[in-house]
Amino acid sequence: MYVKIIVVIEMNKLLIKTMTTILTRSFKPFIFTSKYQNIIDYDDEVNLGLYVHIPFCEKICSFCPYCKMKYNEIKAKEYVVALLKEIDLVTKNHSKKEVTSLYFGGGTPSLVVNDLERIINKLKEHFTILGDIGIELHPRDINTELLKKLKAIGFTMISIGIQSFDIDSLTSLGRNKDEIEVIHQTIFNSLKEVKFSTVDMDLIFAVPKQTKESLIKDVETAFNYGATQISTYPFIDFTFANNEYKPLDKKTKKQMLNTIIDYVNEHDLDRTSVWTFGVKNTNKYSSITRDNYLGFGLSSVSLLKNSFKVNTFSSEEYIKRINEENLPTSLTIDFTRRQRMVYYLFWKTYGTRISKKEFYDFFGVSLKKMYGFELMCAKILGYVKETKEEYILTRKGAYFYHLIEQAYTTAYIDKMWHILRLEAFPDEMRL
Repeated sequence: MYVKIIVVIEMNKLLIKTMTTILTRSFKPFIFTSKYQNIIDYDDEVNLGLYVHIPFCEKICSFCPYCKMKYNEIKAKEYVVALLKEIDLVTKNHSKKEVTSLYFGGGTPSLVVNDLERIINKLKEHFTILGDIGIELHPRDINTELLKKLKAIGFTMISIGIQSFDIDSLTSLGRNKDEIEVIHQTIFNSLKEVKFSTVDMDLIFAVPKQTKESLIKDVETAFNYGATQISTYPFIDFTFANNEYKPLDKKTKKQMLNTIIDYVNEHDLDRTSVWTFGVKNTNKYSSITRDNYLGFGLSSVSLLKNSFKVNTFSSEEYIKRINEENLPTSLTIDFTRRQRMVYYLFWKTYGTRISKKEFYDFFGVSLKKMYGFELMCAKILGYVKETKEEYILTRKGAYFYHLIEQAYTTAYIDKMWHILRLEAFPDEMRL
């Protein structure tokens, strides 16, 4: 099994390396370094979003790859103080700026619910939030009182990490089966009483003990419980995770993804990205498909027109840096133009549509001029179809992207996050 995993990782690396070489027209890797300026120049950025990371959890789930730690009241208070200072550091000497959205992720942000309004108000001192404010929630923490409090603070979107409603699937992921049924009934009752513009429910497929029948029941239950959108992610076993079980095989993953797509098509739902599906004419929840965004907090990322930076994963070093009035940047890269285009296209493709006008507005050059040959090949292979305004992924193309996304995760994200968990400020990383 270990040898098989290594072979898969190396194949994924080769696939992603080949594609990035073609698209960037260069053999040069993405080189991230610890060298950075103690300012973030975002004044001229357009369509800028905000992201805030709250790393605390009541229980650590082995399948979750994100930066997280066991909740401790004292540490949480120290963290919030540092987070507020980071916002002041980043926004220092900048004029107030309009932003498209604000998302809180984690971890379990609701564990510091009494501090969320302080954080939002601090951000509002420096930003005018034009769009939605969203938050990720753990099923265990949801009740009517919490939802009312979040709505009063100003949250318009919630995303609930259900993962599955099936007891066998959940126990494979390490969830406690004794509390599952009570939690789900509480969620159902709470969502009937407190309404949000968007209710996203995360579901994982290709989980051990899961069947196509139990997966479809998960999808049906999510929408019956009040979801306006579901985010369906394949079970990916990160090398640093401590999972007792392993994902189902590639063939079964494909069958399960097709099962979801068939259900969505039969029930007249929209496919809003490769892995998300929603009720027509409702707002979509997505914390990642943004042209540019500023990230605050442990492990958060800031993606700008010409650069990418990620904060340290070490809470001690995060707080220490900020108390020294230094940004907690762990790694950063100044993109070449082609590298930035690849990053842009990667996430636009995840949303299944690439607008010709938006690409031109962002880069000042036509999409066809930069990638006409690749797009022609994609059309011939049946991966995309072209309209006057955009390129749209076909079902075949969306499945190919599904494979690319998993390869990218194991080749790039797994490596970066694994290193950053071990070292607060590595000197360099090549991807």
